[in-house]
Amino acid sequence: MNKLLTLALVLLVFSCKTPEARRPISVKSGSFIDASVERNKKLNAKEQASIEKIMKLNKNDYIASESGFWYYYNNKTEIDTLQTPNFGDIINYNYNIKSLNGNVIYSTEELKTQTYAMDKEELFTGLREGLKLMKAGETATFLFPSQKAYGYYGDENKIGRNTPLICEVTVNSITLNQTN
Repeated sequence: MNKLLTLALVLLVFSCKTPEARRPISVKSGSFIDASVERNKKLNAKEQASIEKIMKLNKNDYIASESGFWYYYNNKTEIDTLQTPNFGDIINYNYNIKSLNGNVIYSTEELKTQTYAMDKEELFTGLREGLKLMKAGETATFLFPSQKAYGYYGDENKIGRNTPLICEVTVNSITLNQTN
């Protein structure tokens, strides 16, 4: 009886199959990603053309940033002892936000004077990178493509999705971080 029970258990163990993973019925290609890439290329080309048109019309000495936006100084400080902000420095500044056609979206009065701890707080990418280029007392005008502004979602208030922006920024003061 013992041998019979052992034989039954051995047959039971070897006859059971492990469940096989189900194979997908159809394999999707990267068509969604490909379409998204194409859509973004077209959007970037359209924004680039609009920004280039503005730069030609305004006749200012625009500087192309390494971060992918353009700017010019309305008021540039030539004092060598002043420095641009570093990580943790406190920047006191004012700014406004306009659409590429010049319509004010947020005025300086609406936005009020801002205080920002460099790279320690949330701020849209273009403005954060733009502030890094400025010294106390300077005013600059920035042209931000949408991916450097509020991107796909906008600000969920007055700025729509994929909206390139013009921002005029004045840095009032920079307080150096004492731990640097």
